[in-house]
Amino acid sequence: MAVKQVLLLGHPKLYEVCEPVRPDEVEGLEPVVQDLHDTLFDFRAKYGVGRAIAAPQIGVMKRLVYMYISSPTVFFNPVLDQQSQEMITMWDDCMCFPDLVVKVQRHKECRITFRDQDWQEQTMFLEKDLSELLQHECDHLDGVLAVSRAIDAQSFALRSQVEFLD
Repeated sequence: MAVKQVLLLGHPKLYEVCEPVRPDEVEGLEPVVQDLHDTLFDFRAKYGVGRAIAAPQIGVMKRLVYMYISSPTVFFNPVLDQQSQEMITMWDDCMCFPDLVVKVQRHKECRITFRDQDWQEQTMFLEKDLSELLQHECDHLDGVLAVSRAIDAQSFALRSQVEFLD
């Protein structure tokens, strides 16, 4: 398929809540999954980061997340629950604002339930960076960006200044 343009901070579609994927839509979304893959890998080549991407980041308003760490994982209609009380603080980045990082707090652990590409229900227990990553991506499905989760007014920095950050 193709590398798609990533919608950037301020684009109104990024603040919309996505529609659930229906079972009869899965096959038709295969090209979108490929576009997400291509776009993620293009971003990695340009910026050296990127582990996952949500469909609304390329303007597809469906509850779909694509993650590629050591192999691809497709999440249709992901739901996060069993979120730990313990929080972690980190500098979060996003493909929608590639030159900016934002200090946020996320749950240290959680569970994600989703449908895979065969429409089978799957469950994963997530910790630390994987927990943070999928909380970030699921936020996209609800129209929430990391900038909305900033800890305070001093929780923003340019990526080029990351060496000075705590």
